[in-house]
Amino acid sequence: MKLLRPVSLAAIALFAGSCHKPETAVVSGNRDQIIHIGNLTEPTDLDPHITNTQQDFNIMQALFEGLAQYDPQTCEPRPAVAESWEVTADNLTWTFHLRGNAKWSNGAPVTARDFVYAYQRILSPKLGSEYAYLLYSLVNAEQFNAGKITDFSTVGVKSPDDRTLVLSLVHPVPYLPTMVCHQAWYPVHQKTIEAFGKVDDRGTLWTRPGNFVGNGYFTLTEWKPHQHIRLTKSETYWDREQIKLKEVYFYPIESEDTEERTFRSGQLHVTSTLPISKIAVYEREKSPAYHPHVYLGTFFLRFNVAKGPLGDARVRRALSLAIDRERFVRDVLRGHQQPAGTLTPPGTAGFTAKGNPPYDIATAKKLFAEAGYPDGKGFPKLEFLYNTTEANRAIAETLQQMWRTSLGIDITLQNQEGKVQTESMRTGHYEIGRYAWIGDYLDPSTFLEMMITNGGNNQTGWGKAEYDHLIAEANATADSAKRFAVYQRCEQILADECPVAPIYFYVRNNLVRPEVKGWYGNLLDLHALKGVYLDSAAAQ
Repeated sequence: MKLLRPVSLAAIALFAGSCHKPETAVVSGNRDQIIHIGNLTEPTDLDPHITNTQQDFNIMQALFEGLAQYDPQTCEPRPAVAESWEVTADNLTWTFHLRGNAKWSNGAPVTARDFVYAYQRILSPKLGSEYAYLLYSLVNAEQFNAGKITDFSTVGVKSPDDRTLVLSLVHPVPYLPTMVCHQAWYPVHQKTIEAFGKVDDRGTLWTRPGNFVGNGYFTLTEWKPHQHIRLTKSETYWDREQIKLKEVYFYPIESEDTEERTFRSGQLHVTSTLPISKIAVYEREKSPAYHPHVYLGTFFLRFNVAKGPLGDARVRRALSLAIDRERFVRDVLRGHQQPAGTLTPPGTAGFTAKGNPPYDIATAKKLFAEAGYPDGKGFPKLEFLYNTTEANRAIAETLQQMWRTSLGIDITLQNQEGKVQTESMRTGHYEIGRYAWIGDYLDPSTFLEMMITNGGNNQTGWGKAEYDHLIAEANATADSAKRFAVYQRCEQILADECPVAPIYFYVRNNLVRPEVKGWYGNLLDLHALKGVYLDSAAAQ
């Protein structure tokens, strides 16, 4: 899942300096069970089948519910719309039994047919969903998505009755219950979708307040672009009594410094990040609001192989080898991150890829010379694209300096708002770009399947038949040792071809007020709001 870093909300704290200070959002929120969350960026949309950032998913999982839901502490699957499920002995047929009291926000029942319709929608070629590949384990799903099959009834999803959903797989997926927690597997309401366009139209008005119909804990009440999104507790959610929060506000705050000041002024309960310059301060003060935790995320660079010299693997490898990752985490980031030598973080469901963080100036220079650019001579100007935050700017400037010093080349810097950068990446309008991926579920495949040829979240233009065959080979076995051996070969291909350059593995550095209960650090850094509530007695 893509991680972004959106417009300043400094205005949210304007009242803090007045003579008579009004009640802060935090104080009133604690009393009224209204939580205020910094969410980094303006959502690309509120459509679960076309959004692909972690910040979007933070909102998605409040508005929708899938067959299963991530446990807030372990990220293991827990029953949601499906109250139970079973799998056949060959691990190829899963049957999910839906609860009878699940409803949409308009009061209509949630049925198995809603899931069938949703899967047909996300797999529709014209929709162009970046996450369609997550359903490729279904029989004929990949062929339908590629337009090779037009009869959806041949795809491995059936609803024999309103409360039974049967999924037929082309290969065993032992972690399928975890996968169906992801937004790509969410149901959507057919009449609402088609009231505002065709099944496979992107960006229609069905996701706007007044039009929106979801089946989650909350409903969409207000969306003021670049200001906030407000959600209200659902009147129809099947387990409504377990939802303690009455409202949720999500704020897109691009500036890390502004977000931290907004938190200190009492306008936020949770931030999405923490300025690099403030990490040591909060550590030294032993702030109860600061609790860093490791999660499955990798920061890396994308190389658009369709752009000039980036089509040459030697150039891409040289650019990667010239990056001092140890210096990045020690001197630039300073937040307990680990240098990355592989795409998959260590210890992902038992898999740790072999590969040390590469830093070899001599080899980088040699590769550049072999590619026709000795000491950088004749190398064209390329642009590095990043989404706007203070940390991303510092990273971009450091990369620029490293490449200039080591390879003698001049890379220009271009920053865009997160929503705009996402579209630039999707349409291939970039040369080198910063990117980050957070695991969608607890398995190495969530990282490595991203790089299959023409994968919706690949977006580098790179593809290799051998790599695709290896991914298919891994999918064909449920034996972890065999799968992990194949995944190691995939990591080696990525290291040799270098369509991406991993830089560091993530540690979440953010702020959460002590009065926020039921909010846990976890490996996917996902926070369902079902068990979250505000305890004003714990405020400090």
